[in-house]
Amino acid sequence: FGGLGAISGAAFCLFLPVFSLFQVSPEDTGAQFLIPAGSLGRNRAEASLERAQNLNPMVAVKADPENVESKPEEFFTHFDAVCLTCCSRDVMVRVDQICHKHGVKFFTGDVFGYHGYMFANLGEHEFVEEKTKVAKASPGVEDGPDTKKAKLDPSETTMVKKRVLFCPLKEALSGAGAALKRTAPDYFLLQVLLRFRAAEGRDPVPQRYAEDAERLLRHRGAVLEELGAGAEALPDTFVRDLMGGGIRGVGLGGNGPCVVRRMG
Repeated sequence: FGGLGAISGAAFCLFLPVFSLFQVSPEDTGAQFLIPAGSLGRNRAEASLERAQNLNPMVAVKADPENVESKPEEFFTHFDAVCLTCCSRDVMVRVDQICHKHGVKFFTGDVFGYHGYMFANLGEHEFVEEKTKVAKASPGVEDGPDTKKAKLDPSETTMVKKRVLFCPLKEALSGAGAALKRTAPDYFLLQVLLRFRAAEGRDPVPQRYAEDAERLLRHRGAVLEELGAGAEALPDTFVRDLMGGGIRGVGLGGNGPCVVRRMG
């Protein structure tokens, strides 16, 4: 429940319980606006509870310090939507599969310094889109510029019902069916960062640049090999771009500007 989690909680109208295993760090006070000063060492979710509740007094906001990994499948079926941040790949895939199975909308995302991503799985999602109405030409009217203009009159619109079937997170991360040569480097970078988190139990930080740069390159090699992509898919310069600056506030884990890529 970091900076992205705080923003997501506000946007979701706070109808979800807030989970976090992490303790408040000095960096959190600058990246997470729901955490008040003097909260160092407290559980992130519990420290954020009061300010989160104040954002919407009409709902009951709860903080749960338990590990989301220990929650049974039935637990997630009681919600309309689930949003995860700061979780491992295995946890995200498991929760997404549960939500997909039970028709619960699923969102996940993270921010790693200047890099960020989000994924949405809304299952079978129906929505209505407003489109410009195409008028039929009147009989006996000659074809010409005025006639074509009348056929696309922006003042007349119609509502078109559409249906989209979202893919599960596991499928999106597998690279199956993707045109890897046309895939943005951000996709491979995400895979490397999730692999780093799973293997090292943490995210890379500028303070350990030399050590983490070596590990990132090693994980990059394994990811590209698994996906069947060449080294050009994610050049060595990604380490410098990701860890550059070496300042916590604008490096990994900070609250500076970032580019967020959407998957799904």
